[in-house]
Parts: sequence; C-alpha cells; structure tokens
Amino acid sequence: MLSKGQTLMAAAAAYASTAANAAPAAGQPDPLMQFLPLIVIFVLFYFMLIRPQMKRAKEQRKMTEGLQKGDEVVTASGQVGKVTKVGEQYVSLEIAEGVVTHVQKATVQTLLPKGTIKTL
Repeated sequence: MLSKGQTLMAAAAAYASTAANAAPAAGQPDPLMQFLPLIVIFVLFYFMLIRPQMKRAKEQRKMTEGLQKGDEVVTASGQVGKVTKVGEQYVSLEIAEGVVTHVQKATVQTLLPKGTIKTL
C-alpha cells in the first residue's frame, strides 16, 4: 500500500504530466498570427519604398522621352546645358557658347524652366 505522502506525490506527478501534455495543444499559436508581423512589414515596405520608387522612375522615363531641342537640363554629373540634338540613346548639350557635349539620355536628371541658364 501507498502511504499518504506517496499518494499525494503520485497524484501531483499525474496532474503535472496531464498539464504538460495539454499545454502544447492549448499554447500553440495560430499560424496566421505568427506571419502577421511579416505580412505587415512587407505591406509597409511596399507602400513606403517600392511604390514611390516606381512612381519616380515612371516620371523620369516620361521626362527623358519628352526631351526636345531647346530644353534646359541638368545631368547626373551636374552639367547644366541646353539640348541641341536628341537621339534615341544620346542627347547633345550646349554647355557654353560653341561647346557641345554628348551625354546619354539616362543621365539627364532634371528639366529646368526656360531661361534658367541665363540667370546662372
């Protein structure tokens, strides 16, 4: 026969093993809740970084496709000049009286308002 102390210890051990077996099933987090922070971060990343960058690239492409003779522009290297000739890949810029340089269309960064070069 078991003594009173041994009975209590056996009951406590049985209760502990039952609670230990039941705990993982009750404490298992929902898989959706595990991925929710990752999904939220991706959505924020898309709306704060990817979408604005795509919008800027679209505006830049539209600006370079619309370049025409007489436009005043700034290139990525900082050259300010007036467009004298537009090709498919290259643009000719007059950066000073009689000085013409040829640059790639992709390097044109900013389209300036007419008359800006005269004020510099």
